[in-house]
Amino acid sequence: MKTNGGHDVSTNDEPLTSEGLVRGLGRWDATFLTVGSVIGTGIFITTADIARVLPHEGMILLVWTLAGFLTLAGALTYAELGAMFPRAGGMYHFLKEAYGPFWGFLFGWACFLIVMSGGIAALAVAFGEYLGSFLPFFSTSNVVLSAPIGSWTWTLSGGQIAAVIAILLLSAVNYIGLREGAGVQNFLTVFRIGAIVVFVGLAFFVDAPQQVSLLGPLPSVPLLAGVGIAMIAALWTYDGWYGPTFSAGEMRNPERTLPFGLVWGTVIVMALYGLINLVYFRALSLEEMAASRRIAETAATALFGTGGGRMISFAVLVSTFGCLSATILYSSRIYLPMARDGVFFSGLAKVHPKFHTPGRSLWAQSLWGVVLAMSGTYEQIYTYVVFAMLLFHAATAGAVIVLRHKRPDAERPYRVFGYPVVPILFILASVLLLGNTLMEKPVESVLGLGFLAAGIPAYIWWRRHPAG
Repeated sequence: MKTNGGHDVSTNDEPLTSEGLVRGLGRWDATFLTVGSVIGTGIFITTADIARVLPHEGMILLVWTLAGFLTLAGALTYAELGAMFPRAGGMYHFLKEAYGPFWGFLFGWACFLIVMSGGIAALAVAFGEYLGSFLPFFSTSNVVLSAPIGSWTWTLSGGQIAAVIAILLLSAVNYIGLREGAGVQNFLTVFRIGAIVVFVGLAFFVDAPQQVSLLGPLPSVPLLAGVGIAMIAALWTYDGWYGPTFSAGEMRNPERTLPFGLVWGTVIVMALYGLINLVYFRALSLEEMAASRRIAETAATALFGTGGGRMISFAVLVSTFGCLSATILYSSRIYLPMARDGVFFSGLAKVHPKFHTPGRSLWAQSLWGVVLAMSGTYEQIYTYVVFAMLLFHAATAGAVIVLRHKRPDAERPYRVFGYPVVPILFILASVLLLGNTLMEKPVESVLGLGFLAAGIPAYIWWRRHPAG
């Protein structure tokens, strides 16, 4: 490290933060991180689920559009908080500053235990499943090893092996430098955007098996219930848009870079989602959409033949790998400030002296993700904290309103457009998801709160033993 005018800079001449991290992310890095955090497998599957409950092309497109605008409301809301607290950790700081340190800790506790680590495990195994369609050894149906453990039989599949390799590889890339991790992430995101644009472009130049009918007669199904269920599916497919807030501390001029990345990244995703749904309408009937397990592959096969389906399978494979890369990059930034505040493992407070990355936080998170992927129980555990995570989203959006009252004179480089309507809309969207999750999975929701409750004694212990 050398100095320049009294300010620390890294060996690649990027300025360092007070935490020792590199401020090396620009506007398009933040934009690609937003896009990369959202586009995984969902858009290639979810429209089929929506078509089952809402068999009407115009209503399906309307649902995707409304979900996109609600996500944009969240991006605008979080942009104010991120510009106000441009530090590594994102939502941890927002909740801590608005409601107190305990609530920030509880969020970080849930992220490490299940939410982010479990998401990493789920994405990695999904990557293995798609890889298995090209290399059969890595299929999730290929059981490599099984061992009885009491009344339970643990199995190791080829998909889990692929998951472990993917997690370790991407963790190593992100460990050796922010620019290296961001470079891989940007490349994968550009590939995903390009693949969707090429798919959409070609789809409009071939004869379509179906005629798009956005204004057809409304179906004879309970529309209100159908729209509600469809909105929830679409909103989950937009999930991950908040990822760049965790890396705000590593952005150049974060007061402008973060809002730019969040907003334009969300707009790009909205446009891509709308276009790819139009392709589905041109390729498949509503009945065919509803019957498909992988609607993107089915649509590509209908338009271009078997080869087209295989190409889309490869695009989904890369998309899943890219989403995993983004998640590993941004979520590892949560635990560094927790450790420095004395409410998490003290060893995670260290930044690598050469690479200027939160290396220990990165590896701790990823190794726990490996354990979850190897256990085979990550999907079940992940459902337990969905309810709790939605509570955090509603509380974070509410933090804008709370801080406007608690700190009216605080510097706000960016103010959310349409305040207070925009934050309230996002809170209502979170409450919608909360209500559905509670009705559909009441047991899992209560157990999720139990996972959070387990954080209470942990918080008390760390407050009494901050070096622990």
